[in-house]
Amino acid sequence: MTEAKSLFTDGAAYDKLARRFTRPAGEAFLDWLALPANLEWIDAGCGTGAFTQLVLDRCAPKRVSAFDPSPEQIAYARTTPAAKRIDFQVGDAQAIPFGDAAFDAGTMALVISFVPDPDKSVAELRRVTRPGGMIGAYMWDFLNKGSPRHRLGEAVKRMGVAVRQLPGYAHSRMEAMEGFFKSAGLADVATRVIEFEVTYDNFDEYWSQQTGLASAAAENISSMSAADIERLKADLRANLPKDKAGRIAFRVKANAVKGRVPA
Repeated sequence: MTEAKSLFTDGAAYDKLARRFTRPAGEAFLDWLALPANLEWIDAGCGTGAFTQLVLDRCAPKRVSAFDPSPEQIAYARTTPAAKRIDFQVGDAQAIPFGDAAFDAGTMALVISFVPDPDKSVAELRRVTRPGGMIGAYMWDFLNKGSPRHRLGEAVKRMGVAVRQLPGYAHSRMEAMEGFFKSAGLADVATRVIEFEVTYDNFDEYWSQQTGLASAAAENISSMSAADIERLKADLRANLPKDKAGRIAFRVKANAVKGRVPA
C-alpha cells in the first residue's frame, strides 16, 4: 500500500477532516457484517484507527489487532483511547504480519484502492482468518461518482487541470471487489451498496475540510494562483447541491463485499 504512505501521513488531520463520512460508512458496513460478540478481529490498513474504534464500540470483540503501512498513521493511532485495547502495528496488507488462522474476522475499510495487488491482500486476509470466519471490505465507488471528494475533483477538471487518479481507482468497482473475494476461494460471497448523505453547514466548512485532506485535487489546488482558486470556489458555490435548509448536501456511495473462509 505504498500509495497510502504518500497520501495519509498526518493522522490527526485525516481523522478530524474525514470522520464525517468515514464513520457512517463504517457503521453501515459493520451492521451489514452482523457478526457476534467475543470474536478476534484483524483490521488491515487501519490508518488512524477510526474504523477500528468502531469495531470496539459496536462489536464487543474479544481482541483486536490492526496495522497500516504508514508509520505516521500508526503513531497517531497509538495516541488514541482505542490503543489501550487495540494492538496497532506497522504492516503491509500484502504480507500480513500475523500467523495462519489467528482471527475470526478480517476487514479492509476504505483500503483496497491503495493496495497494488488486491488479490494478494484478500488472500492474505483469508490466510490469517480461521475456517468459518468472515472477511469484508468496502471502498468508495469512484467510477460511479460515489467518493466524498468527487465534486471537488470535477470542479478542478473544469478549470482545465488534469486530476491524477489513484493507480487502484478501478479496484473500487463492485464487480472487481466481488472478483477478488471469489478468486481467494471464499464462500457465501455477498455484496451491497452503502449510500448516505454528507452535509456541510456552509461553503467555508466544505472548502476547509475538502482541501485539508491529502488528495490529487488538493495537490492541484496548492499550485494554483490566487485568482484561479477564486474561480474554482465560484464554480463550486454555483454547482454544489444544497438541501432545503441551505446546507451543502450530497450523497456518497461505497461498494462492500464479504465472504466466509471455507470450513
